[in-house]
Amino acid sequence: MHDVAAIILAGGQGTRLYPLTKSRAKPAVPLAGKYRLIDIPLSNCINSGIDRIFVLTQFNSQSLNRHISRTYRFSMFTNSFVEVLVPQQTNERSDWFQGTSDAVRHHLHAFRAEAAQEYLILSGDHLYRMDYSLLIRHHRQSQADITLGVIPVAETQASRFGLIKIDSSGRVTDFREKPEGESLEEMKVDTTKLGLSPEEAERHPYLASMGIYSFKRNLLFELLESSTHHDDFGKQLIPSAITDVNVQTHLFNDYWEDIGTIESFYQANLKLLYRPIPPFSFYDSKKPIFSRPRFLPPTEIEDSQIHNSLVADGCSIKKATISRSIIGIRSQIANNVVIEESMLSGADFYQSPEECQKDEADGIPPIGIGENTHIRRAILDKDVRIGKNVQIINPSNIQDKNCEEKGYCIKGGIVVVMKQTVIADNTII
Repeated sequence: MHDVAAIILAGGQGTRLYPLTKSRAKPAVPLAGKYRLIDIPLSNCINSGIDRIFVLTQFNSQSLNRHISRTYRFSMFTNSFVEVLVPQQTNERSDWFQGTSDAVRHHLHAFRAEAAQEYLILSGDHLYRMDYSLLIRHHRQSQADITLGVIPVAETQASRFGLIKIDSSGRVTDFREKPEGESLEEMKVDTTKLGLSPEEAERHPYLASMGIYSFKRNLLFELLESSTHHDDFGKQLIPSAITDVNVQTHLFNDYWEDIGTIESFYQANLKLLYRPIPPFSFYDSKKPIFSRPRFLPPTEIEDSQIHNSLVADGCSIKKATISRSIIGIRSQIANNVVIEESMLSGADFYQSPEECQKDEADGIPPIGIGENTHIRRAILDKDVRIGKNVQIINPSNIQDKNCEEKGYCIKGGIVVVMKQTVIADNTII
């Protein structure tokens, strides 16, 4: 895979994941208590033998850029790299990226300098484990100009995605973004052509784009130079090229999750707790998911009950009851706390005993969860301060509410406490 370069699109604003994206890019959102979404495609690249990687960032990118630069450092004695590319003013352009393909067009000079024969274009906000070398191999064997990564989906899900239609030879004949009604019906495909059993094909008669594209080098440059600045790979550039070039598909029939909303983010994290076999697992020694090494101490657990949960490094848990929850790095959980079906992102630093005493003297809870607090169906972002006797349980079962001025909101019945929010003692949410 040394003649393949990857381009990860990580500049999206992620408005549907707000408020988790209030101060960070969507690919920088914490995942599973210790990772970030961007770690998924980067790890997939490394595990697939693709070690020349560009990451295109734009919106709220400071946290994302810092995470990448501190984590993905290859040996100076190789040609491997992970390079962050940001929008920049030039003599020709002074604007922001105007779409996914425009983001790539903006940095054509950098891609031309690489000797790659294929460019693999990826999204920075999906959860899956994939060997990209299999896609590249299929791309070359089928003599494709473009190859699209696709997953089979049921009719109930199909209208959420860009859908692909293929002919009897496997060549793509149509690509429609989120079709409905008759347009959706027209996109049905006999997915047995791609290896599904008749039973599977009946349940999943549609092919959805994963946002994974392999391009021949010269064709990518040609298409980008001949199209407009306000376009997108899935919406304009690829559909317009279908009639002129050989576009093929590569089927991925495994777990893949588009982390697009608060509800999907919450569910994707809790699915990690499924037993005995979760749909996605970080416990794969042959294909690990990499992240920033933080050199934290082991988690300290005192007289607590923890059921079916994940607890990251560096936490302190005292006499708590935790069930079906994810506890992020450096989480500080005091006596008699109950946490149910929740995700705590943890903290970026430890407070000293002196800092905690000063906060308490000033009437400010220290970072972490105060004693006698009950949390249920909630997402707590980084560095929150939850006081004593607090209840974050949504007792009225409110589905949607914006209380940003108070540091939280409710989406789909899930309470999201924003980063660095302070919740006073005895508060009920």
